[in-house]
Amino acid sequence: MASRKAQNPITALWMRVPAYLRNRYAVTLLLFLLLMVFFDRHDVGTQFRLHRTVNRLEADLERYGRLTAEAEAERLDMEQNRERFARENYYMQQDDEDVFIIVDK
Repeated sequence: MASRKAQNPITALWMRVPAYLRNRYAVTLLLFLLLMVFFDRHDVGTQFRLHRTVNRLEADLERYGRLTAEAEAERLDMEQNRERFARENYYMQQDDEDVFIIVDK
């Protein structure tokens, strides 16, 4: 009986842990999962940030694609109607005409 009272307190604490957690494979798996989920270079928080960044970049790509298409359409229109483009954007006029600029408020 004397050996029971002189038992190591850490051993007593270890014996209180459920048996499935005392299994070295379960402990190893738990530590591995904790490492992968929270402490790894590619942890869960990093994956969420990367996913959000990819979505934002894809939206930017779509927006810039639309802007490029609009600019291309404007360029083609300018090439076909150079005189109208110069008159509207740069207020150019011929010698014998007067130009009136009407500003909408």
